[in-house]
Amino acid sequence: QVQLVESGGGLVQAGGSLRLSCAASGRTFSSYAMGWFRQAPGKEREFVAAINWSGGSTYYADSVKGRFTISRDNAKNTVYLQMNSLKPEDTAVYYCAASISDPTVVRHNYGYWGQGTQVTVSS
Repeated sequence: QVQLVESGGGLVQAGGSLRLSCAASGRTFSSYAMGWFRQAPGKEREFVAAINWSGGSTYYADSVKGRFTISRDNAKNTVYLQMNSLKPEDTAVYYCAASISDPTVVRHNYGYWGQGTQVTVSS
């Protein structure tokens, strides 16, 4: 089992950057694929990015490709989401999630979720 805690959200102007962190408890962090999802008010939770257990494979939603970068540090039990060139449409609560299987865009394949961190991008 793994517990996840996100941090790093906040208010930023369009064009700015933020780095989200997700700290995981437990000694088996490196066994999990990790993902970032986001949910804007009134919308479904959507896939943002995912990374495999070693960090060697990454996946992105088309809407963030080229602007966001997912990475992980297994020694620190932490996964990151570097967000550059932020847009107002990136405003959402961002969640990290862990999957015992391969990285996936499918929300229901992730068995563990953090509580979320708010990202607000002003125009």
